[in-house]
Amino acid sequence: MKPIVHHAVYDTLADWETGHATAHLRSGVYQREPGGYEIVTVGLTADPVVTMGGARIVPDLTLDRLSPEESALLILPGATLWDAGDRLAPFARKAGEFLAAGVPVAAICGATAGLAREGLLDDRDHTSGAVQYLEAQQGYAGAKRYLDQDAVLDGDLVTAGPTEPVAFAREIFRRLDAYRPDILDAWFRLFSRSDPSAYEVLMAA
Repeated sequence: MKPIVHHAVYDTLADWETGHATAHLRSGVYQREPGGYEIVTVGLTADPVVTMGGARIVPDLTLDRLSPEESALLILPGATLWDAGDRLAPFARKAGEFLAAGVPVAAICGATAGLAREGLLDDRDHTSGAVQYLEAQQGYAGAKRYLDQDAVLDGDLVTAGPTEPVAFAREIFRRLDAYRPDILDAWFRLFSRSDPSAYEVLMAA
């Protein structure tokens, strides 16, 4: 069986933030182990959600049935709902369960605020759109661990801001050890900088 990556889905999900990660994990191309990953979507309920771009997604699984032991990674995309009350707080709490179990979590954009409110960033290096954004979150005491970088990997946690979907994917691949270091470097150079020399490396692989 393919390892499973769980991808949280909810209304107002930011479509552009996780596509590089999920598409390339699913394809299996260039990966150390052929076959890729299975992408399983997780919703609060089984009801369809509508993304920021208007795509309609029917969750494969409900959050109450999600277990870290059955997952290789939990991805939390941004959404305007992260800044509109506590509706998505159950996803942040589930992320805490994953981290406690040693299963990685990747959060981008508004999802980092959700983790901040749960105190999950206080003792881990992390990033987001801006440190001021996180400092506005009740319960956040992690400014000393904030790094002004495109994406940050600290142990089992990957974080990134809304403008860094490629770097976010890079750190996910790094944490999962999906690619050899030279392939990871080439992948990032191709998709972030359109570097033609990187394309040659990938084709040779």
